[in-house]
Amino acid sequence: MRLLSLCVTLAISPLGAQLVAQEAAPTDFEGNWLGTMNAGGAQLRMRIDLTVEDGALAARVFSVDQGNAEIPVESATVAGSTLSLTMPMIGGSYEGTLSDDGETIDGTFQQMGAELPLVLERMEGDEPDAGRPQDPVEPYPYVAEDVRYPNPDGGHELAGTFTRPGDGGPFPAVILITGSGPQNRDEALLGHRPFLVLSDHLTRRGIAVLRFDDRGVGESTGDHASATSSDFASDALAGVAYLKTRDDVDPDAIGLAGHSEGGLIAPIAATRSDDVNYIVLMAGPGVNGERILYAQGALINRAGGATEEQIERNQELQRAMFEILKSEPDPERAATALTETVRTAFEAMPDAQRAQAGITDDESLDRIVNMQVTQFNTPWFRYFLTYEPATVIEQVTVPVLAINGENDLQVPYEENLREIEAALQRGGNTNYEIHALPDLNHLFQHSETGSPSEYATIEETWSVDVMELIADWILRTTGR
Repeated sequence: MRLLSLCVTLAISPLGAQLVAQEAAPTDFEGNWLGTMNAGGAQLRMRIDLTVEDGALAARVFSVDQGNAEIPVESATVAGSTLSLTMPMIGGSYEGTLSDDGETIDGTFQQMGAELPLVLERMEGDEPDAGRPQDPVEPYPYVAEDVRYPNPDGGHELAGTFTRPGDGGPFPAVILITGSGPQNRDEALLGHRPFLVLSDHLTRRGIAVLRFDDRGVGESTGDHASATSSDFASDALAGVAYLKTRDDVDPDAIGLAGHSEGGLIAPIAATRSDDVNYIVLMAGPGVNGERILYAQGALINRAGGATEEQIERNQELQRAMFEILKSEPDPERAATALTETVRTAFEAMPDAQRAQAGITDDESLDRIVNMQVTQFNTPWFRYFLTYEPATVIEQVTVPVLAINGENDLQVPYEENLREIEAALQRGGNTNYEIHALPDLNHLFQHSETGSPSEYATIEETWSVDVMELIADWILRTTGR
């Protein structure tokens, strides 16, 4: 569910980090700290755990609202009363000043040239409350167990959670497949845990559910950065193989439910194995990545207040970058061409737009250009850009449920549902249902505009009606 629009709309609000405070020792910073920053309209909580061993400061940084994902810290230093953290893996850093009473750190988080105010406050406990109203609360009225199983194709191990009703069985089962980017088993983002909520609902309806950490994420091993959607399909099939070993799962009623990119992965897996008995495509693509990104960029930027001129300029840059990626297979030569193209585009921006994008000098320009090129010049993006989902969906012979929200700005419903249905018809598959759902966004939340900036502000994680639709269809399809 990564946002691949190139139009930077973050508001830049540099803090005056020039505040002079008393000299502080590393031990004065020890403890758990929590703060919230406004990232392009979304409120993101950051937790920083600071410890001191043998006089040296160590830091662990967590993005609370993105599944409590840990951000690797390369260095943590204290100079005077200023804390400095570097996080090169994400191109980020943090610098803040400890207050005189030692209860707050007033600073700035920087990434891709954007400077976001981030004031940290001491926490009393170890973990902030990351819940939403729909998050299930233990004890659950069903069985939930942590599981591990291998993916022989990738040579790594996947870790997840398996849930099933307490009595009866064997049960129909579904494997949940996350959207794009490194995702944990709950598909957690912006304070929401969509797969936790969905698996809870389905299990209460009598369906066993397996949800798992993506390779290289959480407790799963493997390398996420070098993988493509095709590789992720092998992870889904590793889950199918695991479920077939369980006595409490009906081996003839195992399906896949993919969200966003997961809706692209599920058909790939279904055409590779006779053990997949049905698939659910939740905001899944029906057209190639290039077409999705043009539409996505225009819709999201327009919703964010961009002018038509800015939208067109953004699409011109997208077209130029995509042509390079499609015509130049060598990553190094592509990086050179992409760097020149992106740099030229940023240099041609009006001064106000450059400042809004965080470009204040040559150093910040270099940093932002490098981040853009690195993001796009990857095996995953190259695959996604040109992969045609319809050619594989034509080959799907098992029952299919395809659903999209009509407020979805990331995978616009009209074009994608139309192409999914047309592909099924060309392939002769008549056992399918297609649903366009009013007022729902990419996360299947009730929404006003569908803009990603709304995701965090909406307390609903999943529309109950949509979860009921999915559960009813699976139970019908599996003969329950």
